[in-house]
Amino acid sequence: MRIEIQVNGHRHTVDVDPSQTLLEVLRDELGLTGTKYGCGEGRCGACTVLMGSHAVASCTIPAQSAVGAPITTIEGLEHDGHLHPVQDAFIAEEAFQCAYCTSGMIMASVALLRATPEPTADDIARALETNVCRCGTYPRIVAAVRRAAASVSGDQRP
Repeated sequence: MRIEIQVNGHRHTVDVDPSQTLLEVLRDELGLTGTKYGCGEGRCGACTVLMGSHAVASCTIPAQSAVGAPITTIEGLEHDGHLHPVQDAFIAEEAFQCAYCTSGMIMASVALLRATPEPTADDIARALETNVCRCGTYPRIVAAVRRAAASVSGDQRP
């Protein structure tokens, strides 16, 4: 089946099998490999992307379900040559080691900060509870989310 999806502000027409996931289309058809395959069950967060304003596990979303919803991947956060404030904060806080989870953590954090510009520690923990970091950099990840929230002022939202 042929579908049209909007990814990172660009429309793409792709041929998909009904069993293909959004993750497979992003990586295999569009070459956007920043979104990672982890568990394949929506439990690790490595494949997190934004569907509209919501963080979703792209490994559990049928590709055809993405029709009509703007999708943002880690590659789509950069704007005019500048990293997103959450990306900058992750670098500043060294909030990664192996970095396999980083894209998903960043995408979930962006969704959180759009919905809750001044999150509490509990807000951050809830927003990232489905994202797993095997390296255990959670304290630095929380610090990065707090840094990103503090770097954004007024109506400017990440």
